[in-house]
Amino acid sequence: MLRRRLVCFALPLIAAAAHAEVPAPADTPYTPGTIRVEVDATNLSQRIFRIRETIPVRPGELTLLYPKWVPGGHSPRNPIDKIAGITFTANGTKLAWTRDTLDVNAFHLTVPEGASTVVAEFDYLTPTDRSQGRVVMTPNMLNLQWVAAVLYPAGHYGTQIVFDPRVTYPAGWTAFTGLHEDGRRGDTVDYEDVNFDILVDSPVFAGKYTRNIDLTPAGSKVPVKLGLVADAAKYLETKPEQIEQHKKMVEQAVKLYGGQHYDHYQFLLALSGQMSGIGLEHQRSSENGVSADYFTDWNAKVGFRDLLPHEYTHSWNGKYRRGADLWTPNLNVPMQDSLLWVYEGQTQYWGNVLAARSGMRPKDASLDALALVVATYADNRPGLQWRALQDTTNDPIIASRAPRAYRNYQMSEDYYRGGQMVWLEADALIRNKTRNRKSLDDFAKAFFGVDNGIWKAPNTYTFDDVVAALNSVVAHDWTGFLRERLDGKVPLTGGIEASGWRLVYRDEPSAYAKAMNKAGGGADFTYSLGLSLDKAGKTTDVRWDGPAFNAGIGTGTEIMAVNDQAYSRSVLEDAIKAAKDDSAPIRLLLKEFDRFRTVEVDYHDGLRHPHLERIEGRPDYLSDIFAERK
Repeated sequence: MLRRRLVCFALPLIAAAAHAEVPAPADTPYTPGTIRVEVDATNLSQRIFRIRETIPVRPGELTLLYPKWVPGGHSPRNPIDKIAGITFTANGTKLAWTRDTLDVNAFHLTVPEGASTVVAEFDYLTPTDRSQGRVVMTPNMLNLQWVAAVLYPAGHYGTQIVFDPRVTYPAGWTAFTGLHEDGRRGDTVDYEDVNFDILVDSPVFAGKYTRNIDLTPAGSKVPVKLGLVADAAKYLETKPEQIEQHKKMVEQAVKLYGGQHYDHYQFLLALSGQMSGIGLEHQRSSENGVSADYFTDWNAKVGFRDLLPHEYTHSWNGKYRRGADLWTPNLNVPMQDSLLWVYEGQTQYWGNVLAARSGMRPKDASLDALALVVATYADNRPGLQWRALQDTTNDPIIASRAPRAYRNYQMSEDYYRGGQMVWLEADALIRNKTRNRKSLDDFAKAFFGVDNGIWKAPNTYTFDDVVAALNSVVAHDWTGFLRERLDGKVPLTGGIEASGWRLVYRDEPSAYAKAMNKAGGGADFTYSLGLSLDKAGKTTDVRWDGPAFNAGIGTGTEIMAVNDQAYSRSVLEDAIKAAKDDSAPIRLLLKEFDRFRTVEVDYHDGLRHPHLERIEGRPDYLSDIFAERK
């Protein structure tokens, strides 16, 4: 009993000893000097980055921070659970350290007298399987994110701490990054000295099979490159028209925004079925991960995704111009996401527009893609009955993109596509009020294209700044317009008819929708039965209060048979068609865990797939919006 009491008393004492004040960031230089960070990225088989930092210091208390908040992720999701083997030494002597018990990303240590540097060493144990997180190392490529591979001293703004980064790559590999090289020795590259903010904003893609394609617009002195890393050399093969469309995307973006906020821009594009996909923005680069056959299985009628134009747009919207509550002095100060409907919502809008203007996604495919978005907010977001679009800006912090059982009802980061709908309506309103002489293009150039060539520090904005910029294009009650839509007082779909088009449903999916379903291998019956399925017949989402839901079907249920016939997509399609002329319900045999049951879905309206249709007699603003700028 006595021994147990001593342990109980000791635990609070240990906890108290492990907590000290974490110095608040001040806008003062880190005067001990430049921090050298060296990464050994050669351990591909075990997928381990080994990091060594040489940190100039002064004797006394020192707190080192592992970044917590991920720019572009809008949440505290940096993988501190993957960091192991942390040791600190000074003058060859190992130093004791404690992790802060209130802020687990903070490490406290005492620098002894006579020490001028502390060497920090640790391992970044990247996921060896997707169940552990995003795979970033494979036998043929890697993605080094500095934000996940560095410690930095507390007490200073990130802009006031300078790093000298160096990376050792596997022999013969090529690396792409927004950082400039200072030199190299063998397979070790010494990059330019940069402050902490620029370092963590400059990730690396490296690989065995690579290609760097020039996308610089004609006559421009600011280089733009498309760096490819692939699972195999064959995936690097491209057609001239594909490269021309990517070049035109860059050209159209520069025409849209006017100024450029980078001294050069490096797209990082992984063509891989092994390294996990990604889409993450940076000032002078972007991380993009797509399937290995992005170029080689290209469908000219459907075109490319909007991923690259979306992430490229973020150089202007999100990186240089940034919501004021998203800017923080370092990455351990909490961010706030209230303006993501601009940061992500308008970027979603322009990403799709630039894909159309460049031909990366042909006009018909662009209309089909937009039809899917319009249908979502017309008929597949029952969650808008209880939750406003503005509230979804909290989702990165609430859920960190964890899967949802009923996404249509719970909602998840709808500020992307819901924001896209808000900005489509704003564009149509400006065009209507000015007889198509002005548009949202004018807002983009005035708001995002300012200060040509400036990029090292963000230019932040508030809600009132957005309203003022819109009013400079055309006078309107923009505060009321935005708040009504953000706060759920009016529908989000008004922009489509204001643009001269309407949403209709047809028996056949569009060519674009067919291509998307083919890629995923599933089946989409969202607007008929009210469910979608994966290729195995398991429901991936069930529309709240839809026919399937009201019959008792939940997400995650596997459909085994349809009207006593083994399930396949075509069998279910045929049953839905037949039910249109038959009063009998559709019988579905379901498997839930180890149980089977049959339900009857009383649905008789046939197959319904979203399409857009012109409204005769109204101006066709949408075609103008998608048209290439000369």
